[in-house]
Amino acid sequence: MSEAAIDSPALGAWLEANVAGFTPPFNLTKFDFGQSNPTYRVRAASGDYVLRRKPSGSLLPSAHAVDREYRLLGGLFPLGFPVPRPFALCEDAGVIGSIFYIMELARGQSYANGALPQFDPATRGRIYGQLVDTLADLHTIDPAAAGLGDFGKPGNYFERQVARWTRQYRDSETDYLPEMERLIAFLPESLPEQARVAIVHGDYRIDNVLFDGDGTLAAVLDWELATLGDPLADFSYLAMQWVMPADGASGLSGLDLEALGIPTLEEIAGRYSARSGVDVAAHLDWYFAYNLFRLAAIVQGIKKRVIDGTASSTKAAEMAKRVPELSAAAWRCAQAAGVMMKFVEE
Repeated sequence: MSEAAIDSPALGAWLEANVAGFTPPFNLTKFDFGQSNPTYRVRAASGDYVLRRKPSGSLLPSAHAVDREYRLLGGLFPLGFPVPRPFALCEDAGVIGSIFYIMELARGQSYANGALPQFDPATRGRIYGQLVDTLADLHTIDPAAAGLGDFGKPGNYFERQVARWTRQYRDSETDYLPEMERLIAFLPESLPEQARVAIVHGDYRIDNVLFDGDGTLAAVLDWELATLGDPLADFSYLAMQWVMPADGASGLSGLDLEALGIPTLEEIAGRYSARSGVDVAAHLDWYFAYNLFRLAAIVQGIKKRVIDGTASSTKAAEMAKRVPELSAAAWRCAQAAGVMMKFVEE
């Protein structure tokens, strides 16, 4: 089943009734990005907006929580954190076939190539500095002050997350992958101690952040996986950019970072720790293994939706092919973490 068409008259009536200042006529254009939640640009007489909805069809439990995204934006925006202004949430799936929310259209550009070839070294350094500082600032926000004190469950964050992504993977499993089986056994038996409780983005990377024309950070997007948890989950996910091979995507490994003006992994770790007060673990292999495992489970979910015919993005089929390579990379990191833990114990 393909993504259902939106009933424009029904949507228009709802927008006029629920979004302050909204004025028709309007039209919808689906963005190509958004592997999980279909995202649309709403061009109206009153201006431009963004609509984020749950996809159609059978969905995995706890996935596609656009209502949580909306609540998160509503907590962070009044504090001055760079997120789009949320306007309204529709919890009535009868309007367009699924729940959705409306937010402002954030202006700016995202950059998929981590080498940032369009900028000079000084601007690259400033962009990465802002990327790290903004994440650190997120992790210093008191969840209660943002009205998000109950946004996550108590207990060890990584324990919950490993269990969650194991369930998600099992619910969408299509092939037997030995590395995933090994990870499912290894990760729960090797959990690190939690650094502290903070608001975590869950998918913080350079192409989920918008910058204006001169390289000033304008907005952080895609909060679907946000919760309360261990800030090192976010930092280590961002840090994977420095260990992934440079291939025109976000990876930086193998590049002359000094010549490019891009800080090293050690430099961003120090900068993040100083600003957030969270000490970055000396050995990040376990965190890399966890993040790659989680990413493999997410991509497996996309693969299952491709098979079921409910995938949102036109790039979903290509993305779905990455599950084996992600699981293999995760297991290599887990092996390195296991060797290091054994060394420390001895």
